[in-house]
Amino acid sequence: MERTPAVAIAGAGIGGLTAALLLARAGFQVDLFERQPALTEAGAGIQLTPNAARVLDSLGLGKAIAARASTPRALIVRSGRSGRRIATMPLGENFERGFGLPYRTIHRADLQRILAEAAVAEAAIDLHLGATIAGFASHERGLTAIVETGGRDREIGPDALIGADGVGSDLRALIPGAAERRPSLRTAWRTLIPATDLPSGVPLDIVGLWLGSAGHVVHYPIRSGETLNVVAVIRDEPKPGRSDADVLWRRIGHWAKPILALLAAATDWQAWPISTVDPRGPWTDGRFALLGDAAHAMSPFIAQGGAMAIEDAAVLARRLAAQRHDPAAALAAYEAERRPRVRRVWRTAETTADLYHMGLLTGAVRNAGMRFLGGRALLNRYGWIYRWTPGG
Repeated sequence: MERTPAVAIAGAGIGGLTAALLLARAGFQVDLFERQPALTEAGAGIQLTPNAARVLDSLGLGKAIAARASTPRALIVRSGRSGRRIATMPLGENFERGFGLPYRTIHRADLQRILAEAAVAEAAIDLHLGATIAGFASHERGLTAIVETGGRDREIGPDALIGADGVGSDLRALIPGAAERRPSLRTAWRTLIPATDLPSGVPLDIVGLWLGSAGHVVHYPIRSGETLNVVAVIRDEPKPGRSDADVLWRRIGHWAKPILALLAAATDWQAWPISTVDPRGPWTDGRFALLGDAAHAMSPFIAQGGAMAIEDAAVLARRLAAQRHDPAAALAAYEAERRPRVRRVWRTAETTADLYHMGLLTGAVRNAGMRFLGGRALLNRYGWIYRWTPGG
């Protein structure tokens, strides 16, 4: 009887869990290693666009996601300083007709929980918490990885190893010439506000985007409208773990009253310095490959970081299934297929960052251009992202 091929994955975040499920369904035995003793997804909300949702739907998770997500009817762009509406991009039914699936927003922890529950139910997946892949070595027989658990080391010999351990990946440095994590000098301030604590008039059925020279604010509902996820991105020196939001108020305290009233309703802010990883660096080394933020962490300005990790997982699983007897060739094909698209998305996120944070004069020109184009045309500029399918 032919031996079942085995894959080890470092990191049980959204990308790692998705990859584990897809590989298990493709006939692989999967060992999934997570350094934390419990699954705790960092961050708050995530915007789940059709390109990612198609992968999750293929795993039979669409109904569970819909039950815990929100489906905004529109994305409304406003000037942070004046509060004036710049453009309205239709989501809801119009979006679904155009791109095949709804535009949903969900708490990251809820999405991770859905994926984790599905992974635990898979007989072919073994989830190891409090366990870290500390390194690997390639040799003529294949690959050997070192797993640290409770201060003890042991060796494993999977057919392939996947590093899905995030922007701060320890495994990335083991690839010769790999790109380094690069600070962006921007900080994302995040908070969750219960719907019952919101000022009157704050809609719970839209994505709100407020633009200004010092930064921007985005907010959207999660958990079926029970909570509003709010993210304010400003230019700032990275200081991990900071929770004092005075710097945020100094940057945007002169903005329009409605958005300031919304921000004032928050009681707990957390700062997340934004870092990127250039996707032009190598992602693979023989039977080892990086996935998601570990390979190509990007700015959050088009809400595609999580989606790219989910897409990666789909292509990686398809390539390994097609060449299961030659994992190194399969992973090289995965990198070759994914790099052009990821680079384009990565560059789009970078240029959008500059677009959002223009000064007063250039910002006025931007606003006029957005009004002229209209919301539908602006949304269709990202159609090439949303129409992607797992088959390529």
